[in-house]
Parts: sequence; structure tokens; C-alpha cells
Amino acid sequence: MKKVLLKDIARHVGVSTALVSYVLNGQAEEKQVSKENAARILAAAEELNYRPNQIAKSLKTQKTHTIGLIVADINYRFSSGITSAIEAEAKKKNFTVIFGCSNESAEKFDELVTVLVNRQVDGLIMVPTENSEPAIHRLQRSEIPFVLVDRNFPNLLANSILIDNYKAAYDSTSYLIKQGHTRIAFINYQTTMFHLNERKRGYIDALSDNGIEPVEQLIKLIKSTSFKPDVDKAINYLVGHEHKCDAIFFATDRLAITGLQEINRQKVKVPEDVSVFSFDEAEAFDLFYCPISHARQPLEKMGKLAVNALLDLIHKNKIINQIYLESDFVYGKSCRE
Repeated sequence: MKKVLLKDIARHVGVSTALVSYVLNGQAEEKQVSKENAARILAAAEELNYRPNQIAKSLKTQKTHTIGLIVADINYRFSSGITSAIEAEAKKKNFTVIFGCSNESAEKFDELVTVLVNRQVDGLIMVPTENSEPAIHRLQRSEIPFVLVDRNFPNLLANSILIDNYKAAYDSTSYLIKQGHTRIAFINYQTTMFHLNERKRGYIDALSDNGIEPVEQLIKLIKSTSFKPDVDKAINYLVGHEHKCDAIFFATDRLAITGLQEINRQKVKVPEDVSVFSFDEAEAFDLFYCPISHARQPLEKMGKLAVNALLDLIHKNKIINQIYLESDFVYGKSCRE
């Protein structure tokens, strides 16, 4: 079968080869090609079964039209949601996404960065892990375009699409206080990650601003190396009669799901015995006997902004921009009224 060329499509539609090139390279709007002509060219390309020569295209443009994406843990709803949003937006811009998961390992993160750079991706969108700063600094020195999503490091100036974690945690805690709770526990990871420590800061400040003294014994920090035993131990302490709290605010959905399993095992009723609020959303929340109230991140918006911020960098717009988005809130039936 004869290979279909740009000139074949141009001849079929009755336009110039340059016009066909603009449309098929995703530059129709930039080059002010009419919507009618763009539609005719795309229809002709499909009708003639046109397949671009990606190798030749890359050699000519010095671009591969690929984006490397590194997430931290594919088991999180956040990871699957942000991946879908990034892929959808990248597709609109004629980019393909190459995906990798670091499993919260700085070593694996470093390996993935190296692999994706060697694959000559045009840029990277990354959810960094704890201790991943050296790999990010290396990208900066190499002037490889990248955007951080969800997490950042306060001393590292980089393009980032982030949630205002402090405000979301502050507002979540304030909501529990308005519901009449005064002994609000907080379960978080033991970590140096800035976004999680901002959630802790928001929780503490909300208590203080409402005249409630933060109680150290009600703040439980979980080690990732002993995750489930630590969560179970924290729940046992917090729902025990001697130290009983009246609400628990979980810093992540994974902490919440594991905590709810132990709450169930202890036959503690939500919200009759203890109210529950979570940062982040999980599909399992709707399957619990009372839907869990939670702060929800705007994943679709984050993904769209991340892709467009990266494309700005790829096109040599080197402005450093850190965009903070607000969470919205889903109120289930897990908090006492």
C-alpha cells in the first residue's frame, strides 16, 4: 500500500501542504487556519488513512511530542485521577504521555527521571517524593522543562500546580469545630514533605484560632515502614475511653480507609461515637455505611493546568509560576450534626 503523504491530503482537500502540516501538528489555531478547513483536513487524513512518520517528524522539529509523567503511588485515587486528566489534556494538544510510578521511593523517582529523559520526552510532569530534590535539581541544571504537581519543596523554585493544603486543612478543622467538636484528633504521616506538614499546620492553627488548645496526644504521626500497625495503634488510643476524642481528621484518604477498618473492628460507631473527616477523596468512602465527609482536590483542573504550564516551558516561556488551587468539600454523614 502506498504511503499517504501531506501533499496527498493537500491535493485531496485543495489546500496547500503547509496548511495541512499546521493542522496535523496541532497548530491550526496558532496559524489561524479556519475551523472549516481544519475539519476538512482532519477528515481527509482519516479517510486516506494517513500515518505520520514520527521519527522523521522528531528529527525535523527536535520534538517527540511526548510528556513524561511520574506519580507517587498508583493505588491512590489522586494518582489515577490526575493521570486521566493529564492524558486527556495532552491528547488535545497532540502529545502522548509516558507514565511511571515511583512508589514513594526517591531512588525509583531518580531512575524514572533518567529513563524518561533518555527517551527524549519534551518535558516532565511529576509528583515528587520525599528526598527527591537532587533529581529535580539535576533537571533544572539540564534545563529540561518540568512541572511539579500536588507537592513541592519550599526552598525549590519551580513551576508547580498545587493545592492550598494549609487552607483546606484549616477549613476542614473549622468545620468540625462548628459541629461542636472540641477534642479533634489528627492522623498524619511522619514526614518531611511540605504539603503534609502544611495540613498539620492548618489543623493546629484552626484549633488555636477557635480557642482550643492543641493536645499533643491527639496528634498521631504514622511511619510508612509500619503503616497499618501504627494506624491501628493510633485508633485504639484515640477511641479508648481514657483518651477518647470526639472527631478524627485524617490527613490522606489512605490513612482514612485504614483507620476506618480499625474503627469498624473496634465496633465504634460513626458518627455516633466519633466523627470522621478526611483530606482527599476515595471511592470507598461512598461504600462505608455512612458516606465520609472529605476535602476534594480539583484533579481535572490540576491536570489541565499542568499540561499547559509544561507546554509553555517547552515553547521557551521560562516564567516560574506556582499556582495554588482550593479544595472543595463533600459533606457526607460521618460528622455529628
